[in-house]
Amino acid sequence: RRPVAGQAADVEGGEGGGQGAALEGPLPRAARRRAGLEGPGEILAGRLHPVGEEMDRALARGEALEALDLRQRRRQPALERRGMLPGPALGGGAEGVAPLVEQGALGRRVVALLARGHILVEGVPGLAKTLAIKSLAESIGGDFKRIQFTPDLVPADLVGTRIYNQKTGDFNTSLGPVFTNLLLADEINRAPAKVQSALLEVMQERQVTIGGNTYHVPNPFLVMATQNPIETEGTYPLPEAQVDRFMMKVLVGYPSDREEFVIVERITGTLMPIAKVLTPEELVTLQLETDKVYVDPSLIEYAVRIVTATREPKKYGLPDLQKYIAFGASPRASINLILTARALAMVNGRTYVLPQDVFDMVLDVLRHRMVLTYEALSDGVTSDKIISKVMDKIPIPVIPQPERIPVKA
Repeated sequence: RRPVAGQAADVEGGEGGGQGAALEGPLPRAARRRAGLEGPGEILAGRLHPVGEEMDRALARGEALEALDLRQRRRQPALERRGMLPGPALGGGAEGVAPLVEQGALGRRVVALLARGHILVEGVPGLAKTLAIKSLAESIGGDFKRIQFTPDLVPADLVGTRIYNQKTGDFNTSLGPVFTNLLLADEINRAPAKVQSALLEVMQERQVTIGGNTYHVPNPFLVMATQNPIETEGTYPLPEAQVDRFMMKVLVGYPSDREEFVIVERITGTLMPIAKVLTPEELVTLQLETDKVYVDPSLIEYAVRIVTATREPKKYGLPDLQKYIAFGASPRASINLILTARALAMVNGRTYVLPQDVFDMVLDVLRHRMVLTYEALSDGVTSDKIISKVMDKIPIPVIPQPERIPVKA
């Protein structure tokens, strides 16, 4: 179990038995890692803090971002966003920074919003993938449109087309549903290749060309897509060029017995209305603030080494993985890894990125950017397994914790 840089000594820095008091009751995940109760391997294995699970359940029962009000959190004093474990913080106080977004799918969607990235959600039917994305869009406000992808769709159904007006004798441009702030592409793998390729320009360039004229989509613009991994009949696998446009791919699994009980109880009862907690203008402001989050150069090097190891595993002492990898992750993976780490730090109330932020985002950013060989398929080796081995091999950089610099009067 590898410690997070700059956090190992926080447990011992309490006064008057502060450590014992900190370990009483449920701790934030960062505090559990500092105390040695939880490591990155346990996080990836699914042993999460109940806060993250509760946020997912809140979204599933229709409360959207009520428990994750970004506006309210930004207005709160810094000390109100701290954890319960003594240690150095950004402002030099006696409490450490506790993450506000856990490993849950809801947290990843918030990260995608702040990082201006598109997100692909994959899971079997009946796991509220569409409901979660729709509820998140309604809580943000602005324009929201949904496209139910079917095999008979044509590109004009997405981007728009030119319609002849008999009265004036001119062609008028009718814009498609992609001209919105939040676009839900439901079951995107059911559309044919020509429709999927129509999303490439708008996802990357945020513009559409119709009849020789270029039209820009509104700002902010985010595509949230869902797909079903178990059905093959009537589906069209997404090409690698389009999959690479998604900043993250989030896998949604089955809930536990207790979680499913809460879901059934909430859905069969009276649903609470979804509260609007953000406006598009406020979201743009939060995105601009996220761009100011500091990233140490050693963390950029760490992200580059992880991505490069997926292309040249022999170079990093992983020759056994070479036969399983046909194509590794592109440089876009390194860029998105830093962007998502910034957004995660912003949500957790910090103005700087920690190694743990980069570590937490690796799987979601890289898992869909690797092309595996048939040998990997026959041996049951997945992208997540390869990435986990790479992360175990690449050492985590050691960076000092930011401290408050005293200001002279």
